[in-house]
Amino acid sequence: MSPTILLLLALGLGLAGWLAARARAWTFARESKTGRLPSLPSYHGWYVALWIVIPILFFVGIWSFFAPGLVMQAVLSSPEAANLPDFDMQRQAILSEARAVANGSSQAVFNPAARDFVELFREAQSFYGWVGFAATCVIGFLGGAFGFLRLKPDFAARTRVERTVMSVLLIASLVAILTTIGILASLVFETARFFTMIGPFDFLFGTHWAPDPMANPDNPDPTRYGAIPLFWGTIFIGAIIAMIVAIPLGLMSAIYLTQYANPKLRAWVKPALEILAGVPTVVYGYFAALTVAPAIRDFAQSVGIAGASSESALAAGVVMGVMIIPFVSSMADDSIAAVPQAMRDGSLAMGATTSETIKRVLVPAALPGIVAGIMLAISRAIGETMIVVMAASTAANLSANPLDSMTTVTVQIVAMLTGEGSFNHPATLSAFALGFVLFMVTLGLNFVALRVVKRFREAYE
Repeated sequence: MSPTILLLLALGLGLAGWLAARARAWTFARESKTGRLPSLPSYHGWYVALWIVIPILFFVGIWSFFAPGLVMQAVLSSPEAANLPDFDMQRQAILSEARAVANGSSQAVFNPAARDFVELFREAQSFYGWVGFAATCVIGFLGGAFGFLRLKPDFAARTRVERTVMSVLLIASLVAILTTIGILASLVFETARFFTMIGPFDFLFGTHWAPDPMANPDNPDPTRYGAIPLFWGTIFIGAIIAMIVAIPLGLMSAIYLTQYANPKLRAWVKPALEILAGVPTVVYGYFAALTVAPAIRDFAQSVGIAGASSESALAAGVVMGVMIIPFVSSMADDSIAAVPQAMRDGSLAMGATTSETIKRVLVPAALPGIVAGIMLAISRAIGETMIVVMAASTAANLSANPLDSMTTVTVQIVAMLTGEGSFNHPATLSAFALGFVLFMVTLGLNFVALRVVKRFREAYE
């Protein structure tokens, strides 16, 4: 049985328990002298339903993790497994192909040796599927019986249900924190391994980036792991060129939409502007590579600039700036719109023009939200990969010329983690060090945004 079927079974059992418990609560109400209960009958139903569904969800999560291993173990313990080749990659290829056909994700096997294992996988999956189904029914019955037997006329079901819901919400809120801790821990561990091979000073302050995944990992060349060109390319493309495009256009569009545009025009322009945030980055990459980059190269050559590359930091930065305009515009729009109308009216009543009111009243009052939007846009820009790959190349180049080809940290992370490289090689581990630096930079930007918001926040009644 698939986990989806088990989840549907859990919902069905939970519904049955809810109906039975609610009917039991109505019986208590009719038998009581006052005809009232401490909690509504629906809370009695939810109490029993939670006792059914929550244990089943825990079981399904655990079973989904262990069931594939049990199926594989059953197949490997069969007599046919003795005919598998000794080479591990060949064994895994045969078993994976047979399992894909047994699951229905593949129509036929290409390796003749995998045909003998298709039926074995089907039998093992069917057996353990029924085991999971039976265990789900037993767990649901036991949980429902336990909850149902605790129902009494004076039972405070509402308090128990609300405590359970609060616990679930608390666990959900901790997921983001635990995920962040897990990401940071994995990055720190792998980065520490990398720094045992390459010194932090060589990595953070070196000016030559050319890792060789085929070199001897026991004797790496530290001079090939200087990440300054990557850091500079990330800042130059994502935090300078892109922001030069995004901040003025985003802020001015927000000011126009909130202060000058009529409601009908705003109703069309604002959604159209926010559509830019939903366009896939690969589309922006194609646009940058096929349209913007050649146009910039041809323009540079027409004005006599020699050596203009068809892949340039300027092309990637301009398109990236267009992509993140909605981040700046939406945050600035919401912040300016949140400023009380009385402040605007008061400024105009004292003789200030509309532009003076915007510059001296509205923008300063909305500054925390505007800065938060800019920081969010910068974080989004420095993490972009596809546009840089398609428009600015993968060459690590330390240059201040926007017409030169450059690369960023995220592009090199992808390059180092793809392919056949070993995870014990410094070239592969350098991706984790780059990711750790990028994580710390993004975290620092978030702290700066929080400080600015706290420093300039204004409360209005």
